[in-house]
Parts: sequence; structure tokens; C-alpha cells
Amino acid sequence: MNKPVIETKKTRKQFDKTFKQHAVELWLNSGKAATAVAAELGIHPQRLGAWRKRFAPPPPGGEGGGGAKRSAEQLEIENTGLRRENDYLRQQRDILKKTLGILSEPPSNVFNGLTR
Repeated sequence: MNKPVIETKKTRKQFDKTFKQHAVELWLNSGKAATAVAAELGIHPQRLGAWRKRFAPPPPGGEGGGGAKRSAEQLEIENTGLRRENDYLRQQRDILKKTLGILSEPPSNVFNGLTR
């Protein structure tokens, strides 16, 4: 009556390196979303993202992709600005701490609202 169900083994699609490179180029040059390009090619969008990590050209400005290298003078100017901002934020923090301390002190000479 009941026949045993035999599961067919699913085979994974194998894509060659050139197909992967062309897929990544198509995605990056088309301006479309990864899901749209992946649907056109019949692949999963996550596959396209993984291929991008392997086959996309590196971003300009080195491995981190931070853009062009900055000179020592530019770094020093940025460092000075960050130090100034850090001092300002410390002052604000100290003011808030003092305010909190003043507000959290119990009031002195108060009769809990009772007057005689």
C-alpha cells in the first residue's frame, strides 16, 4: 500500500570562475540590487555576495578602503581637533556629575512640607 519514499539526492550547481567574475561585474556595473541580479542569473543573493568578496577589485586606498593616504600634517590637525572635542566632552561630563550630586543631596532644614 504505502511505497517507501526514496529521496533523490540534490546536486549542487557548479559555477566556473569566469561565470562568478562576470556575475560580480554585472552586479557592480548594473546599479541593481544583488537580489535582482541574482534572480536574473538563477542564483542565491548570498552566493553573489560571497563571490564579490573573492572576485571584486579591491577598493582604492589600500586594504582598508579608507581612501587616499593622509599626510602627517592632516593627521596632526585631526588629532588636535579630537583632543579639543575630548576636553569639551569631559567638561560637560563633569558638569553633569556635579549637577547630579547637588540634586541628589538631601535637603537641609526642611520640615517635609509641614509648617507651624
